[in-house]
Amino acid sequence: MNFPRPSRRDLLKSLAAGAALTQTNGLLAQRQRPGRIDVHHHLYPPAYITAMAQEMKETGFTPRPWTPQTSIEMMDKHGVATAMLSPVQRLVLDSMSDKSERARTLVRINNDYNAQLVRDFPGRFGLFAALPLPDVEGSLKEIAYAYDTLKADGIALWTSYRDKWPGDPAFAPVFEELNRRKAVVFYHPAAGTCCRNLIPGLAISGMIEYDIDTARCAESMLVGGTPGRFPDVRFIFSHSGGAITTLAARMIDDYPKAFADRLPHGVEYEFRRFYYEVAHASKQAALDALKDIAPVSQILYGADVPLRNYELTDEGLEVYSGFSPKDWEAIYRGNAEKLFPRLKV
Repeated sequence: MNFPRPSRRDLLKSLAAGAALTQTNGLLAQRQRPGRIDVHHHLYPPAYITAMAQEMKETGFTPRPWTPQTSIEMMDKHGVATAMLSPVQRLVLDSMSDKSERARTLVRINNDYNAQLVRDFPGRFGLFAALPLPDVEGSLKEIAYAYDTLKADGIALWTSYRDKWPGDPAFAPVFEELNRRKAVVFYHPAAGTCCRNLIPGLAISGMIEYDIDTARCAESMLVGGTPGRFPDVRFIFSHSGGAITTLAARMIDDYPKAFADRLPHGVEYEFRRFYYEVAHASKQAALDALKDIAPVSQILYGADVPLRNYELTDEGLEVYSGFSPKDWEAIYRGNAEKLFPRLKV
């Protein structure tokens, strides 16, 4: 007998049920479809917010009220079993990238608090450890601490650090160590000092600049040969790759021939090897463009919670018909399980 294939809506309902059962009935949950893995989810460590009070006042940024329970309630409501936690860019701004002891301290506060959440709520949270780039020495020390002591799942980096992007030669020792550890690196968009205050009334244009800076990050890495030199690092770009997907064909065509030896397999190969998560970029145009450069195996679920609500991403996914039920299972969980084997059930 042929049974009808489940719709995307049916799959999401099943995922939500699985996530709730995971919280309340471990044995029964093993026989249910597990919940989704959200790779783009933020945390607000209380001590960090206190330390950043003056910067927040100066920039006019007020973080949403948050506790770990806030995230868990949102996750349970939307069928998310595990959220990989990373800092909020608007909270951090330049405070993790000024080569100071304060930057190292802020990073450690964030990472220790995140690691404690992983311990306090088994299976619900993951740790993307922050680094104090462009402080290379401090970053190497924090990588060792994050992996050897905190057992981090990966590293969270910004797409730019003031006037530098990740492909800058100065960052090579950091990527060499991340390559040795076969690290997962999650890139969250930022805004370089070149591109702030360009539009009156907007210190940083979140409408376009974050997406553009994501593409600059990718261009920097390609020109610097970062993915070719460090092939064991798995890179995740947020927001369905930002402007990468729109500009990919141009970047492939115009990649300087003099740099060809830096990417032995070519630019398109590296675009297809990057990972992309879909937070706040789940409408048809964004997903169609993403599918043009990335196989389903490289697409992950993310939602930018609690800075955003799950509905902002999920409503686009609800009506998108470009993925099969098998694809959805990979995007919602399977692909992330391959990156983070401890989450596999």
